Amino acid sequence: MHPPAAPATRDPHTAHAASTSHTAREPQVAVVVIGYNDAAHVTTAVRSALAQGPAVREVVAVDDCSTDDSPDLLARLAASEPRVKVVRRRVNSGGCGSPRNTGLDRVTAPYVMFLDSDDVLPPGAVDTLLAAARGACAEVAGGLCVRRELPEGRAVPWEAALYAAHAVYERPVQRPRLVHDTLCVNKLYRTDFLREHGIRFPEGRFPYEDFVFSARVLAAGPRIALVPDRVYVWHVRRSADRLSISLDRADIANWRARTEACRLAYEILLGAGQKELARAARGKFLDHELRMYVRELGMHDTEYRRAWWAHTRAYLAEYDASDWAYNPTAPGRLIGRVVLASPEPRDLPRLRDLASRPARLLPPYARTPDGTPAWSADLPQVTLEPVLTRPVHLLPLAMDAELRPRARAALLRLRLHELYGRVAQAGPEALEVEWRCRESGRAAGARTAVAPTRSTDGGWCVDTPVPWVTFSGSSGAGTWDLRVRVRFRAGAYREVTAHARAGAGLLRRRAVFSTRHALLLVQPYATNSGALALRVAPGLRGVTSVVRARLHRLLHCH
Repeated sequence: MHPPAAPATRDPHTAHAASTSHTAREPQVAVVVIGYNDAAHVTTAVRSALAQGPAVREVVAVDDCSTDDSPDLLARLAASEPRVKVVRRRVNSGGCGSPRNTGLDRVTAPYVMFLDSDDVLPPGAVDTLLAAARGACAEVAGGLCVRRELPEGRAVPWEAALYAAHAVYERPVQRPRLVHDTLCVNKLYRTDFLREHGIRFPEGRFPYEDFVFSARVLAAGPRIALVPDRVYVWHVRRSADRLSISLDRADIANWRARTEACRLAYEILLGAGQKELARAARGKFLDHELRMYVRELGMHDTEYRRAWWAHTRAYLAEYDASDWAYNPTAPGRLIGRVVLASPEPRDLPRLRDLASRPARLLPPYARTPDGTPAWSADLPQVTLEPVLTRPVHLLPLAMDAELRPRARAALLRLRLHELYGRVAQAGPEALEVEWRCRESGRAAGARTAVAPTRSTDGGWCVDTPVPWVTFSGSSGAGTWDLRVRVRFRAGAYREVTAHARAGAGLLRRRAVFSTRHALLLVQPYATNSGALALRVAPGLRGVTSVVRARLHRLLHCH
């Protein structure tokens, strides 16, 4: 990790700090809120900005020519709150960039933030970012964004490693990982910095416009301050009638738009002389975009897969040798090399598992005639030499799991595969098993450590019981993910997920009895990435809620 830079002493920043010191208590921040046909949420978003307190000078609410009640709701809010300025565009732009630019043009405050109509700013977000920007004389201040899955409320941090601690960077190149945070909404910008450098969003219908905006910001070389505080809540509504751009991935046009945004971001950084950031941006595409879409590729039809494969091969053909040499052991680079090596879609289940987090490299484990590890016998040119030298805690270990439900406890059978001799070399001493609730993050009891035994095929196996009483009670309801930690000699360990093996009806929903509750409805299932998980509904009330939810999904889908 690159160390934070020392506080700036450049004259422009010192002058800027001096010029604003006498206005420290005056309203300093504008929040641009954009929305289109989102009457159900837009006023909540605006109120979350107003609730930030006196630091907010103005909330510029830009309505992108809505046809619902949004304009009336905003007008009524503005009538009672002088800080709200409503701007209604005459023609719908078809995207998010144009309304954000419209709002930016109306801003009068020294600093500006952006907020989408279906999200909110948590309390204290503006004060936190403003203090960070001023304290470091920074043109940009960023904080932690959390993705809140609705309706269950599970919060997942976005790029948490970037925002683990306070940090200040004199130039973005000091932390190339910054290119991974393409969001524009979890940051505060100095308004005159954006205007001086002509930094704006792409106009019109341009999906992933924040990729381009963020690249333009980094290309200008701002001083950046980061804070570990939550500053933005991104609401994820997967069952909404109108999905967000990032969730609406059913059509190949979404992938084409995403690759185009990534290409433009790379060109912006390269054109500004930010070669290291440009290379990091290409690495980010392999590690994030490519892996995410590969995990979903098997769920699409043949026509989509072929179109996706052809488009991806054409895009990856633009990469040069230095791009592939950057972090060569990353799973995304191996996926990209397989795509380039094959003219047609292939090995989708293996690619899906390699794209999962943590990565899993499933058998077969082929070798070239000279003994070099290879992707497969059909693609020997895709070699896997990095596997032989990669640290054991980073290896893409593969593990299978079977869960056999019984009356009072299930039998969990785990099987760890060998990987070109690396597992035996590291010496697995124990498999630590844990079930963790996806909604609450709570663990079901303590980790269970079991010593593995060597199997006849060269792998390692363990059998361990899973008592149903572990999931009894109202707190047991929900989805439980299986987590396994493989401990090796000398203290090394690797966190892995287990690949669900479906056989003989092992993944059927069934009712079982526990000592604490008369009834449990349990269903082992495979997630989109193939990992084993468990749905649990304790008691009659829990069973009823599952049935109701199932009916709701059926009615919604039809």
